[in-house]
Amino acid sequence: MTQKTHPSRLVGLVVLILTFYMAWRYYGGEVNHIKEEGSKPMNHLAKEKSPYLLQHKDNPVHWYAWGPQAFEAAKKQNKLIFLSIGYSTCHWCHVMEHDSFEKQEVADALNKDYIAIKVDREERPDVDQIYMDAVVAMTGRGGWPMSVFLTPDLKPFYGGTFFWKDQFLKVLEKIQEAWLTQKDEIFKTANDLTAHLSADSTSSQNLPTQKAFMEALHVFGARFDPVYGGYSGAPKFPRSIDLNLLMRIFRRTGNAESLHMVELTLDKMAQGGMYDHVGGGFARYSTDTKWLVPHFEKMLYDNALLTLTYLEAYQLTKKEHYKIIARETLDYVLRDMTSSEGGFYSAEDADSEGVEGKFYLWTIAELQQILSDQEYEAIVKAYHVQQNGNYHAEFEEGIEGGNILYATDNLIWDSKQSGPLKAALQKLFEVREKRIHPHKDDKILTDWNGLMIAAMAKAYAVLGDERYLEAAQKAASFIQTHLDKHDKLLRRYRDKDARVHAMLSDYAYLNWGLIELFLADGDARWMSWAQSLQSRMDASFWDEKSGNYFYGRGDDSSLVIRSKELHDNATPSANSVALYNLVKLVPLTGNGEYQTKVDAMFKSLGDKLIKYPAGFAMAMLAFDYETDISKEIVIVGDDQYILEAINRGFYPNIMVVSKNKSNENLALMKGRMALDGKTTYYVCEKSVCNAPTINGIDVLKQLEKVKPYE
Repeated sequence: MTQKTHPSRLVGLVVLILTFYMAWRYYGGEVNHIKEEGSKPMNHLAKEKSPYLLQHKDNPVHWYAWGPQAFEAAKKQNKLIFLSIGYSTCHWCHVMEHDSFEKQEVADALNKDYIAIKVDREERPDVDQIYMDAVVAMTGRGGWPMSVFLTPDLKPFYGGTFFWKDQFLKVLEKIQEAWLTQKDEIFKTANDLTAHLSADSTSSQNLPTQKAFMEALHVFGARFDPVYGGYSGAPKFPRSIDLNLLMRIFRRTGNAESLHMVELTLDKMAQGGMYDHVGGGFARYSTDTKWLVPHFEKMLYDNALLTLTYLEAYQLTKKEHYKIIARETLDYVLRDMTSSEGGFYSAEDADSEGVEGKFYLWTIAELQQILSDQEYEAIVKAYHVQQNGNYHAEFEEGIEGGNILYATDNLIWDSKQSGPLKAALQKLFEVREKRIHPHKDDKILTDWNGLMIAAMAKAYAVLGDERYLEAAQKAASFIQTHLDKHDKLLRRYRDKDARVHAMLSDYAYLNWGLIELFLADGDARWMSWAQSLQSRMDASFWDEKSGNYFYGRGDDSSLVIRSKELHDNATPSANSVALYNLVKLVPLTGNGEYQTKVDAMFKSLGDKLIKYPAGFAMAMLAFDYETDISKEIVIVGDDQYILEAINRGFYPNIMVVSKNKSNENLALMKGRMALDGKTTYYVCEKSVCNAPTINGIDVLKQLEKVKPYE
């Protein structure tokens, strides 16, 4: 099951029921993976658009969606709320549904004593964040499915993640018993926990120092797995932003170990089963230390962030296989994760036919039947495959002898582009396409689309493939048309329905994508839209007192607290992405208010970057930009050679823009003229430019200068 850790711990809070069945205990028995045919809607979810909520519409549990109807029912009936949070491609969410929520015995207990509410964490990350913080505070760990018990006024007092049916029934019984006999204590516990969660610990009195970069390197090194890369232990998650930071540290220090950690991690991840060698793209995480056995679900955000990391690794090292991996990942997204209208879908499930990973596995017999002798030999040489299979999963059936394609050291990435290995992989892809595919969560989320727009735009700049630019432009236009109407940004689009007010991550991630898109095509409409979004984000989420942003909206009365997100998780902190955007918007726009916010945010993060910079890698990218010789290069005229040379080199703190009619009125472009009709270059720092030059090679030499950390 997916797990999440959090640095905060609730100290001294006596949580009711904590002694009852708190440990995760796994009971034996078969899990029924098949829903009964002909079932009819029995709850309030049938009219929802969320794929996750619709998966539960036929449960005998009388589920409500998060909203006034559920809240009023809890108060009117004086019942506790059972809140279940998950997402449609979550394997263990499926298991808990089949094991508990489809069972009449469980439904009877819930329906009798509780108001049961289902939340799609991807639609409502603001709700998820509040109750995840509560569960982590109570138990020290968290994940999905998340199971939380609330008072009728939505305050949490007990929670966990996955429960098997027998355990869950006992928890329901004990909590209801406490509600009838110890109601005052439940309310006290809920009030104390909510007060703890409401405490604002985000302010700081110190600015960060550049020593934080070496401290981050030390922490990364201490946690590093020297054999397989990534962090020691299992499960292993692709901490892509950490790798981006290590590349910047290498650039400014020359520390060989920082680059070694990046390369070993990227190589082993792509070698492992976590990477889809047949169809491209990365799974969510590895269940083991070798990156061999993935949790097979594919998330849009992982593939966007990993693409950005592999592209930067290619820029830095010029190793061709990083380019191949980035291209295969984006081609997977274009093929399988892009709507006809241009938006990017959210995720693909780990399960097909009720079995995790079945879609991706191959038996020796299948390989021999599908491939020629030469092609089979190429597969056996390039990948670890075994007669009895290399994938053995607990609780699963239907995968006897199944092999994950896990690359051997003999795999030469270029060989995937031609010859018998290419032919073999193409045949396997064609056969696999005829299999029953995993469920696709086809909702379109503004924030995750922003990340993929950034990846597509960056890929165009680095690789020069027009398909990626067109995909980025089309996705951005889709969001502008369908999700940003009347100056009101929305979060989710599905089945022609746009809904849910945008949160901080929607504004911040989308702006990241728009800035990258502007740098890729020079079209000022993206910059104009980005500034509009920034203005609205500041108005809705900025906390003047603390110098950072709230995550959720202030006008949503259903949120018992207004939380903030500062540390990175599976995705980078929305506050840190906002900061990263602002350090770039300052020179692009010349807006002094943006610099004021940059200064305030660095101060608010100062103590955290000093004490634990490794937990704030995205903010450290912004800090690296701010402390470097950050340059903006304006090209007046046409010089594709210089433009491509800059885009294909590793200059993470350089922005290069070609002046054109659409962007000539931007602050950075004003007054930039060609000298004697020749292509002219302006090298600037925060909009203050050196004397123009017509010598492009001299400009490239200037970019090679590196400012060491102080």
